[in-house]
Amino acid sequence: MQAAARPALRAFLIDISGTLHVGSTPTAGSVEAFRRLQNSGVPFRLCSNTSKEATCDVSARLRGMGFELESRENADLSEGPREVWTSIGAVGRVMEDAGICRPYFLLSDSARSELQLDTTLLDRKDDQTPFDAVVVGLCPARLDYTHLNTAFRILAREHPTPSPRQPVLIAAHTSRFLEAPTGGLALGPGPFVAALEHAVPGVKARVVGKPSRAFFEAVIGDVDAYGCISGKGVHVAAPAGARVAIIGDDVEADLGAGACELRLWRILVCTGKFRPGDETRTSPPPDEVVDSFATFIDSFLSDTVTLES
Repeated sequence: MQAAARPALRAFLIDISGTLHVGSTPTAGSVEAFRRLQNSGVPFRLCSNTSKEATCDVSARLRGMGFELESRENADLSEGPREVWTSIGAVGRVMEDAGICRPYFLLSDSARSELQLDTTLLDRKDDQTPFDAVVVGLCPARLDYTHLNTAFRILAREHPTPSPRQPVLIAAHTSRFLEAPTGGLALGPGPFVAALEHAVPGVKARVVGKPSRAFFEAVIGDVDAYGCISGKGVHVAAPAGARVAIIGDDVEADLGAGACELRLWRILVCTGKFRPGDETRTSPPPDEVVDSFATFIDSFLSDTVTLES
């Protein structure tokens, strides 16, 4: 595939799992490349579809692998920029906007803890408050028949305490498969979301993570408002019309619909869940295909130095 000429880029949205690391191991050269990007002063945000854990846990794992992050994820995020954006964070914002009072969670305890709800109360079988939403993420322990059947009954309004209004189905994301920590592909939450949509006529999931346009717009808005977070260098301002780029290993979940609608420069890395043929599997195809995150950052910073010389 002939690579298109790279335009001026003003900021980066960077996928985490599969791009910066696979399991507990950073991808080749990613820690050093990440540090060089920080020092360049180019604005960026880390964007993860992980729904297995809270955003603060994602940040802690990255720090444990050597990525130097600010500690903002442990602070009050009502004001100021966020360095790490996750689909669980997006779930919380959507629930607040929609006035969700009692969701039924197919989420891990870590993910639920970020939503600051009393999970003990939410799980009580004797509570007569009807469920007004079903929230699905990646939680193998809850994606079984018993939990999915309860979710189905809530959405179909067949639950013993039915909601007076149609409950909402919220999906952290709908990835069909993920890169397992031990290697190889594993089933993602997408097929389970699709099963609930199929089972309840008229119910369509609200997808809040990548590649939804709303997710990307929120992150880009944060970049536009605050610029760099941990950049230590001085970077020449990008020219008018410079584009935002998205870097990821999943041609659909990272580089899909919302990224295309917003005309993000789409960079596919050949690590993580990437498999040969992914580069031609979607239309339009990625704008660039590179060996790794480190390979791209080396190329981008080299071009930047050349332009500034």
